[in-house]
Amino acid sequence: MEISEKWIRHYSSKHKILLVGEGNFSFSLCLASAFGSAMNITATSLDSEDELCVKYMDAMDNINILKRYGCDIQHEVDVHTMSFDNSLSLQRYDRIVFNFPHAGSRFFGREFSATAIESHKELVRGFLENAKEMLEEDGEIHITHKTTYPFSDWGIKKLAKGEGLKLLKKSKFELSHYPGYINKRGSGGRRSDDYFPVGECSTYMFIQS
Repeated sequence: MEISEKWIRHYSSKHKILLVGEGNFSFSLCLASAFGSAMNITATSLDSEDELCVKYMDAMDNINILKRYGCDIQHEVDVHTMSFDNSLSLQRYDRIVFNFPHAGSRFFGREFSATAIESHKELVRGFLENAKEMLEEDGEIHITHKTTYPFSDWGIKKLAKGEGLKLLKKSKFELSHYPGYINKRGSGGRRSDDYFPVGECSTYMFIQS
């Protein structure tokens, strides 16, 4: 008997999904809970497992549940080099997702500075450059991002165009659409486990031009 397809917003249990930049892995767990399985999900963090234990109180609990769901968990994955990582690059994905990319805690409180904006843009550019090499033919790259100033100055659509990608759709992001997802500041420091207000934000969905 074929298992029925399950959806949560833009994501299906039949999609092969790569999640990057996970913090406490609550977004991954939200998808897995909706699907009733995580056999189709690879969830990654830049942090090592030890770093996650220090930063996020619930990260290991979430990871352990994800493993029981069959999720492929990988740590110390850099979005700027992931297309050369054999554990990832040999796969092709239907959805590659990066929620709220951020270049690090050194820019907290300095988001308006030109240095911060350029560093954030470089992070996103490197992610797009790698992600486009890892897509299925009809796959999509999703970036969820704040749309108000100064975050609007990152120029997400322009960065994508520079990588040969085009905007398929822009959808307003609501936390309520993803039960259990708790966005965290991350990036080190004593406040890594703090929630941050998302404000006005959208999910940008890109495809190959």
